[in-house]
This record gives sequence, C-alpha cells and structure tokens, in this order.
Amino acid sequence: MHRETILQSLTQQAQIWDLIIIGGGATGLGVAVDAAARGYRTLLLEQHDFAKGTSSRSTKLIHGGVRYLAQGNVSLVLEALHERGLLIRNAPHLVHNQAFIVPSYDWWEGPFYGIGMKVYDMLAGKLGLGPSRILSREETLAHLPTLEPAGLRGGVIYHDGQFDDARLAINLAQTCIAHGGCVLNYMQVIALLKSHGLIAGAVVRDIETGREYEVHARCVINATGVFADAVRLLDEPKAAPIIAPSQGVHLVLDKSFLPGNSAIMVPHTDDGRVLFVVPWHERALVGTTDTPIHEAPLEPRPWPHEIDFLLQHAGRYLSKDPRRSDVKSVFAGIRPLVKAGDDKATATLSRDHTILISKSGLLTITGGKWTTYRKMAEDAVNHAALLAGLEERRCTTEHLPLHGWQEHAEIAKPFDVYGADFLRLQQLLQEDATYAQRLHEDLPYVVGEVIWAVRNEMARTIEDVLARRTRALLLDARASIACAPQVAALMAGELRRDENWQKLQVKAYENLARGYILEES
Repeated sequence: MHRETILQSLTQQAQIWDLIIIGGGATGLGVAVDAAARGYRTLLLEQHDFAKGTSSRSTKLIHGGVRYLAQGNVSLVLEALHERGLLIRNAPHLVHNQAFIVPSYDWWEGPFYGIGMKVYDMLAGKLGLGPSRILSREETLAHLPTLEPAGLRGGVIYHDGQFDDARLAINLAQTCIAHGGCVLNYMQVIALLKSHGLIAGAVVRDIETGREYEVHARCVINATGVFADAVRLLDEPKAAPIIAPSQGVHLVLDKSFLPGNSAIMVPHTDDGRVLFVVPWHERALVGTTDTPIHEAPLEPRPWPHEIDFLLQHAGRYLSKDPRRSDVKSVFAGIRPLVKAGDDKATATLSRDHTILISKSGLLTITGGKWTTYRKMAEDAVNHAALLAGLEERRCTTEHLPLHGWQEHAEIAKPFDVYGADFLRLQQLLQEDATYAQRLHEDLPYVVGEVIWAVRNEMARTIEDVLARRTRALLLDARASIACAPQVAALMAGELRRDENWQKLQVKAYENLARGYILEES
C-alpha cells in the first residue's frame, strides 16, 4: 500500500471512475472494498488519515447492541448480530470473542437480565459466540476479582465481539487495493464537478503538496460520517443539515483495574446509556458518554463533566476507585447520528444507517456503526450502481476474508493484529538489530513497526503511526510523546524528510497528545 505509486497512477490515467468515495472511515472503506470486489473502478479519497475520526475512537466492540434490544429495535439487533458473526469469520486476527458480565446488586437483576441475554443468544442463532448464563456471587468475583463486592448478588455472563478499530480500517484499505481499487489519504475534496446539473466527479487537493486534481466518476458517494453535511453543502449550498452529532468519551486505565479476561457491562447509567469496562491491549477501557454537540471538530476533546461521569460510574463498580492520575489516556469520538424530528436526546436516536440521493445525484450514506459497516456498504453500492447505470454485479463481501486473515493469530502476540502479515513483519525485524528494540518501556511496540507502517500501511505522520498504525496514543499518551522524536527520525529516513519536518512533526504531535492527558484537578 504505497501512496506515491497510487498517486502516480491517478495522474497518469485519464480515466472515468465508476465510483469515487469521499471519506476513509469505516463506512467509506467498507464501500470501497465492496465496490472493488465487484470489479467496479473504485477510488477512495480521505482528507486526513484513514479512520482519523470516529472510526478509531470507538468502544472497540463488534456487538449486536444490548440496549437496542431493550429499546425494541429488534431488526437492528438482528442485523448487527449477523454482521458480528460474519466479521469474526472474515477478520479473526482482529475480531475475537469477548465475555461480558452484567453484575447484579438487586434481587431482580439476575433473572431479568438473564432472560434478556437468552433472547440475545436466540437472535444470534448459528452465528452466536457462546451461551449466556446466570452466575453466582462467587463465580462473578472469580471472573471479575476487582468488581465492587459490597451488595453483590451475582451476575449474568454473555458473549460479544471485540476488535481493534483502526487496524481493521487499515486492513480494509489493503483489501480494496488487493481487489484493484485505489485509496489515498491526505487528499481533500474541495469541490464537486457537475455536467448538465449532475455530479460528474470532484476537485481534490493533495494536502502534502498543495497540488489539485480533477477526477471524474459515474457516481460520487459521500461517506464522511459526521462531516457528511459539509460535503452535501458542496453539492447544495442551502442543503438542510441531517447530522445530529453526539460525543462519546473513553478513559484508558491500567490493567490492574480489570485484571481478568472478562468485561463489565452496566446496562443502565444515570444518563440511560450502557457503561462498559473492557480489557483491551493489556489496558482497561471505560466508556462511554452520549453528549449532544453543535459542531464536529476533527480532533474532539472531552468535556470535564464527561470525565467526571465516567470516573464516578467506574468507581461504583470497581473495588478500587479510579482517579484522574490513574488515566493513561482519554479520547473522544463523535457519532454521526441522523436527525429525527425535534428529538434532542441523542441517546434515543436510531443507530440505523441512512442513504440519501440529492437532485444532482450525490449519494450520501451516514449513521450506522462499525458492526454493520459491511451491510451499509452493500446497500450503498447497490444504490450507486443503479444510480450510475453500472453493470449489475452481486455483492461478495459476506464471505470475503479481509487482508491479514489468520486464524489463531494470538500465538503471534504482541504482533497478532498483523495477522498473516506477521511473517513479513518478522522478516523486516531481522533486517536490523535495532528494529526489535522497544519504542518505550511502557508500550508494547518496537522500532520495526514504525518502518513497517511507512513502507506498507501508508503512514505519513507521527500521529498516523502512534495513534492508528499502533495504538500508543490511546494506551499511554505520555509514553507516546516520549517516543515521538525517535518515530520522527525513523519516518524521515523512510520518507526522505529533513530535520525541519521532524521538528514540526514532533511539535504537532505533542500538541495533539496533550489533549489525551488528564491533569490533576
């Protein structure tokens, strides 16, 4: 996956693409994979880096959505459970079975949630990950030794999926390329081209060089998530907004707060949301909030009350109350919820996806979630093919192994997220003795992974490497800042950049990463 090679082919071939996809998050990448796998000429353009926004800031769950079941949205749960089963088969190196426990502190909670989880099991059918069951108090504490024991009566165990979101995004980009598609990061769409009043392509600016290109297509798909309205305004300057952005915040704690392999699920918090405490990359991930916001910045920041909310609720269910000084990193993501009348409570808005087609033919797909990205893509490409008059070709992604597919990848830890690429990575690590050295004692990553990310995964900045190719920024923001100068030097050698570039990169990364650190109040 080499940016320069793809960019050269883009400029040298005066072709009309079948589909141009704007947006390199879960939805856009999913659409690109689906379209390329059908044999359509496919180009994806991302203004920043793949999964820069919401798609790298999730709760790291591939799940049916227990709370959607409680809301009565059975169709959404059915679809999500089906997609969960498919994804765990198509990307077993990144998606795995995770046990969750709902602790019960009132007499009625065990039977009540036990019945609910049995319905969840039933809806999953043959793609289920394991049966749920009611646990005794002793069994619950055996699974969750740091759970608050006072008043605990027992719990209910059930199974869902867990994954690494940014790594899956990279594998989707690689899968698209493997099927003949083109994907480019740091390519910003600044205008839409029209012919006889119909969308005919886009004007795109290379962020790295400032050069602008005109690219033509039979159909343009707007898959920019929370930024969907901005692209719609390029098409229709008076278009009414459809996105109701909602912010979700997560805290990352040391593994000692959740030492076992099971996760905690609290089905009802003070604001009506589900709270998770999940083991992830040898850390404990706590989330999330649901805060309506007016604008969607590229780099969202948590509000103080969101942090207090998570610390307070985590303290209710953990025997050791987490403090601000215990937080390794805090990050915020923004959900692209679709407006529903005058309802201002984003927690009640549907997570279903929406497809809109403008008068000029711009196809917008938004809403949804990581779990259902594949089905969203299938629907979008079906509509786009009809809209553009393309030859009808059936979707093949239901049973399409994604790049890196590898069963039992866990035997390669800590390199399991690379899946089948592990052998090639291992060869790279043997090229230079320094490549196997750790970047930082508090992080699981080695020097060679930086080289790999630049050579094979289109990493262009320190942030790309430390936030998304590795997850260093989320696992320990302070440690990631400490190794930023070394990462800059390694990248400069690969990208042929000078010392000034390194200094600017380090400064930019430090400014960004400070926003992930909680200072003592």
